[in-house]
Amino acid sequence: MTPVDGPVDLHSDAAAQAHDIAVARKDILRIATAGSVDDGKSTLIGRLLYDSKAVFEDQYEAVERASKGDYVDLALLTDGLRAEREQGITIDVAYRYFSTPRRTFILADTPGHVQYTRNMVTGASTADLAIVLVDARKGMLEQSRRHAFLASLLRVPHLVVAVNKMDLVDWSETTYEAIRDEFTAFAAKLSIPDLTVVPISALNGDNVVTRSENTPWYEGPSLLHHLEHVHVASDRNLVDARFPVQYVIRPQSDAHHDYRGYAGRVASGVLRTGDEVQVLPSGLTTTIAGIDGPRGPVDEAFPPMSVTVRLTDDLDVSRGDLICRPANAPRATQDLDAMVCWMADEPLRPRQRLAIKHTTRSVRAMVKDVVYRLDVNTLHRDQEAGDLGLNDIGRVMLRTTQPLFVDDYARNRATGRFILVDEATNATVGAGMLVAP
Repeated sequence: MTPVDGPVDLHSDAAAQAHDIAVARKDILRIATAGSVDDGKSTLIGRLLYDSKAVFEDQYEAVERASKGDYVDLALLTDGLRAEREQGITIDVAYRYFSTPRRTFILADTPGHVQYTRNMVTGASTADLAIVLVDARKGMLEQSRRHAFLASLLRVPHLVVAVNKMDLVDWSETTYEAIRDEFTAFAAKLSIPDLTVVPISALNGDNVVTRSENTPWYEGPSLLHHLEHVHVASDRNLVDARFPVQYVIRPQSDAHHDYRGYAGRVASGVLRTGDEVQVLPSGLTTTIAGIDGPRGPVDEAFPPMSVTVRLTDDLDVSRGDLICRPANAPRATQDLDAMVCWMADEPLRPRQRLAIKHTTRSVRAMVKDVVYRLDVNTLHRDQEAGDLGLNDIGRVMLRTTQPLFVDDYARNRATGRFILVDEATNATVGAGMLVAP
């Protein structure tokens, strides 16, 4: 199978080499898409997959046969995943992957319906950039505001508003500017550091990969050009060294009987051989004897690298412990103040007991109080609400049985978030983001 014709040939030697370099440099952009039903999200994703050569000939021919009318319905490229969900498969967020010579993309396709707010939270929790689609004919809807607020709440650093179906409003500059100004005014109330608005037609590909002649009044880049060039390296926290231990490696072979390493993923900061570090919860300090990557020793480790850290001293370190710098340690606390998105049919109520999974550490907890429930459309805080229902978001106080080592979510997304688990069913029932006390 070979990809269909398009602007990027990932199977050429030069493109393959560039792709390998991008992956090696971790030049990966995680994208979450959002938008109301029928705003053209599936068509946009199909267009990006098609124009970036992530569609094989047999896939394209199948879509061509299934399309109705005079055009190829690229939305059908993602319909298979939606059909799988309708058949009962429990994958709520569909992930698609595509690459250009400059960057590799992981795209989380989140459902647009209001009742699937929890799925938007799941998809955007690890995103570097969120794309909110707006139908040019309808303008901003409640779902547009809802998704922009969720992107802000989840501290997604970059937000792109794609004003779609511009061809159906005759490429009206006035219509585009009205939507842009309204969205900009709403975003000013939120914590959105970087907002970009692009007029597109996902069906025809205008301003998706290349600039369109239909919008001579638009001076910005195409959508894919923006995705390729948006700067995300500085979004990562490289100041606060945080290394949650996932697994202790002790080979049983005679050749490596003295080896003891602590495997995990660097959540933030930079670790180097020779650095003085502290292990929590014991509080003991030591130095890093070496860092082993998948292909051998490395001099330093930074997010999102998965490595094994060896320490100079033989300390008692196990899963759930955290390695950090002595002078820059996270806050150890049993009292959590967090914004929680509730994902279960049974409401969240005070005195309820749950399990909390934070980084690699799991503890039990009790709900102390539901401070308020937030209306994500008006940003109104209902302080009279005594519980959180399905898809509700609110501020909740929790008390854990053991200390957790946390940072505020605004400072560190990795150590500032957690999930709530029902101990009886082991189902994930909530997602939380810690706020400053």
